[in-house]
Amino acid sequence: MKKILLGCIADDFTGATDLANNLVRAGMRVVQTIGVPTQPLQAEVDAVVVSLKSRTIEPEQACTQSLAALKWLQAQGAQQIYFKYCSTFDSTATGNIGPVTDALMAALQTDFTIATPAFPDAGRTVFKGYLFVGSVLLHESGMQDHPLTPMTDPNLVRVLKPQTRHQVGLIDHTVVAQGEAAIRARIAALRAEGVAIAVVDAVSNADLLRLGAALSDMPLVTAGSGVAIGLPANFGIAPNAQASCLPPTAGLQAIVSGSCSRATNAQVAAFRATGLPAIAVDPLRLQQGGQAVQQVVDEALALCQTHLAKGPVLVYSTAEPDALKSIQDQLGVQTAGQLVEQTLARIAVGLVRQGVGQFIVAGGETSGAVVQALGMTQLQIGAQIDPGVPWCAGHTAVSDKTLHITLKSGNFGTPDFFTKAFQCIV
Repeated sequence: MKKILLGCIADDFTGATDLANNLVRAGMRVVQTIGVPTQPLQAEVDAVVVSLKSRTIEPEQACTQSLAALKWLQAQGAQQIYFKYCSTFDSTATGNIGPVTDALMAALQTDFTIATPAFPDAGRTVFKGYLFVGSVLLHESGMQDHPLTPMTDPNLVRVLKPQTRHQVGLIDHTVVAQGEAAIRARIAALRAEGVAIAVVDAVSNADLLRLGAALSDMPLVTAGSGVAIGLPANFGIAPNAQASCLPPTAGLQAIVSGSCSRATNAQVAAFRATGLPAIAVDPLRLQQGGQAVQQVVDEALALCQTHLAKGPVLVYSTAEPDALKSIQDQLGVQTAGQLVEQTLARIAVGLVRQGVGQFIVAGGETSGAVVQALGMTQLQIGAQIDPGVPWCAGHTAVSDKTLHITLKSGNFGTPDFFTKAFQCIV
């Protein structure tokens, strides 16, 4: 078996495909695994992205899962490790970005790494250590309303400091703009000062490419998906069309959306405005569990069956911030989220049994629940639909066939994503 070059650990499933997408665009052949594999890798690829559902679990559990992924990737011969988190730096005062970074640094016996969620293609830029989403600072972007990880401080150095036992510093844009040698010199200076993690500015892809060249000998890179565009060249790999080839598509088309982000709210509204069938799932109907949940699932699948043959169908639980808060107040944040995720996952299984072969899933937590319910263990990464969102293909145990699926982060994609995506698939 050929050894892999780059081993990646992603803290959610949509983030994993986001990272894999950028690696494929830069020429790497990539497989995404759902959870930590139990067997050696069989496919000959350049990189593997192990997708975990660890972003919002307890820090100790997140570290344990991440270290298990590291051990498997090392067994496959990975020359460099990449810990991928969200481009909006989703975390709390206790983790999980800092604790997982600390654990990986200790396991790899390295005393320095970088941290940057910058992804300019998706509107995420870092300047003077401050994270911008489009033209506004992070805490004005809608992320302040996130149900699990509300982000109220755009200063990444301040956000990261309480999460890690290491000293945190900054490599600012004036250094990055000077290129590889200047970045390496700044890293050396920070290490001499006792800094172990450096937040890095990046406002353009050119910044990321300059940074990538400076990371060629760094055992651990932590970042959003943006830094990935600059790493394949370190291994002598250039962009090529073969990296994104997927098997031919077949089957009906459906969308399941559990995200409540601004971007997904706009995508749901745009889909509904086309007049195509959209079926809402009311979280309050799920609170009694058992038969109540089954009734919601059965009703949604019955409605889908009447429409699927005519074109794509949307099943969604998306809600505006005020409505979402009301639901959370009644059910609790964790309970509301888990009820919706598991219900949508059951609906997804039913849709595949009804013949769906082309599937869009919106929302990180929802995507994790869906791919696990479908029994998908590996995804081959295909062509990009929008920045950070590719089509993928993988075997599903539900239908014993290849399913084409895209796992869309809640904040990603243009308003017409739900219709545009099916026009991109080949």
